[in-house]
This record gives sequence, C-alpha cells and structure tokens, in this order.
Amino acid sequence: MINQSGSLEIHDSSRFNNLLSGVLFVALGSSSYGMLSTFVKLAYRQNFTTAEVTVSQVIWGALILTIMNGLFNKTAEKLTTTEVRQLMIAGIPVGLTSVLYYLSVKYIDASVAVVLLMQSVWMGIVVETIRSKRAPGVDKVLAVAMILFGTLMATNVFGASHNLDLRGVVLAVLAAMSFSWALASTQSVASHLHPIKRSQIMMYGACIVVGLFGFLTQLGPYYLNVNLIGEEFIRNQPFNFSIFMSYGLIIAIFGTVIPPIMLNKGFPIVGVGLGSIISAVELPFAMTISFLVLNESVVSTQWLGAMVIIMAIVLLNYKLILRSDC
Repeated sequence: MINQSGSLEIHDSSRFNNLLSGVLFVALGSSSYGMLSTFVKLAYRQNFTTAEVTVSQVIWGALILTIMNGLFNKTAEKLTTTEVRQLMIAGIPVGLTSVLYYLSVKYIDASVAVVLLMQSVWMGIVVETIRSKRAPGVDKVLAVAMILFGTLMATNVFGASHNLDLRGVVLAVLAAMSFSWALASTQSVASHLHPIKRSQIMMYGACIVVGLFGFLTQLGPYYLNVNLIGEEFIRNQPFNFSIFMSYGLIIAIFGTVIPPIMLNKGFPIVGVGLGSIISAVELPFAMTISFLVLNESVVSTQWLGAMVIIMAIVLLNYKLILRSDC
C-alpha cells in the first residue's frame, strides 16, 4: 500500500508539473503577443514608421525561423510545390494583420487596439458557421453577445469624454478580420509539417505582403518617386535602417519567434479548450503594459469589459475542457 500510494503521489505530482509547464508556455506565448502594440507605440515615439517596423519585423522573423529550422528541425521533410504555395498564401493574412494592427495604434490607444483585435474570436465563429452550414449553438450566440458588449465597455465608448478615432477603429477591426483569416488558414494547411518549418514558409509569404506595403508607403515614394496610394499613408523619407537593431528585432522576437514556440509547446499539454482560455491573458496583459509603460488611461469600465470578453472565451471552450477531463 505504501508503494502504491507513493507511486500514485509521484504520478499525480508529475502530471501536475507537466500541466503547470503547459499553462506557463501558453501564458508566456500569449503575453508576448500582448506586448506588441506597446513596443510599436514606443517605436512611433522614436519617429520610426509603420513600414520600418513591419519590414524589419518580418525580415528578422524569416531569418530567425530559417536558422531555427536548420538547428532544431532534424526531420527530413519534403514539401511539394503546392504545399509551399499554400503556406505562403497562408502567410499573407499574417503579414496583413501586422500592417493593419500597427497602423491602427497610430490613431487609437494600444489598450483599445488589442480589444478590437480580439473580435477575431466571434469572427471565427461566423467563419465556422458558414463553413459547416450549421447554426451556432446557444452558448456560442451568448458568447458573441458577451464579446460585443464587453468590447463596448473595454473601448470605453460609454465614456462621455471618450473619443475614438474612426480610422484606428476601422483598421483594428480589419486586423481582426485578417487574423481570423490567418487562424483559419494555419489550421488546415500542411499540418503534418514541423511547426517551425510551417512558420518559416508562412513568414516568407508575410514578407511579400509587408514588402509591398513598405514599397508603396515609403521606399517607392522616396527612392523612386513612385506614388500609387493616398498621401495620408505615404512617408516620403529615407528608410531608417537602425530599426533593425532596435525595435525591429524586439518586435520580431516577441511577435514572431516566442509566441509560436511557446504555444506549440503548451497547447498539446493543456488542450485546446484550456489553452484558448489561458491565451486570453493577452488582453489584460496588453492593457496592463500599455497602462504602465505608455501611461494610457484605462478606467474600471474597460477592465470590466475585458473580464466579460474573457468570460465569453471560457463559455466557448468549457465543453472542450470537460471532454478532456473525462
């Protein structure tokens, strides 16, 4: 009995430690995402442009992921031309999300931008409904209603003196739509490949989108006198390459390298249901960082709104948690 009891205690302790490590991995990955908008705001304060931030991020990201794939991915994976093309296409919304999200924080607070980006949760439900051609359950409808109500609170639209720049709101919502597209794409394309390899090829696709954005908004207008878009988005100035050794590298590490590694390590341990709930820590973490570092005003109504959104995410995933416990 003593041996059996001791063995049981060791087994339970090992299981608990494994679960705890999974929780920490997911929390670290999500928190890393939550820091991006604050870093971008800080880069803007140093007069770096959106093109400089995004171009340096994806170039660093592609380089680091290529090196990591060579060092840590020892499997002899062969990709077909079709798979490479599909992965690069799947990388398009990844790059587009960065462009739209980083543009949005030029006009609205980082704490508000991350709330609007979280609209990708209910947008994902809409995509799922269209694909399956089945009406969502009551729990999903209720969760969507909670997310929308929580968003109204978290963006402080009820504040009498609060004024949201419509440009930032539209850009952040478009970023959420793009992020939903990215999530839908990454779940179905070449899932048999090593996560680092998939991320590497997708980042090449993101480079194309971001490179085009950089050319249209800064490189083309300044170096070639090519003006193809509205003046509001053009920065007719030389590209500041010092971004590569400052915020570009930082944003690449926290936005391109750490999150996929941490989430890919954590989700298999904790499961999709619990993992999705833990990943919601990105929202309050981003709001806290923007409050502490950027001195943005975050009132109690916004914190309550963030909690409502997190409760909605719990409602969406509780069945997966119960199923995994059974």
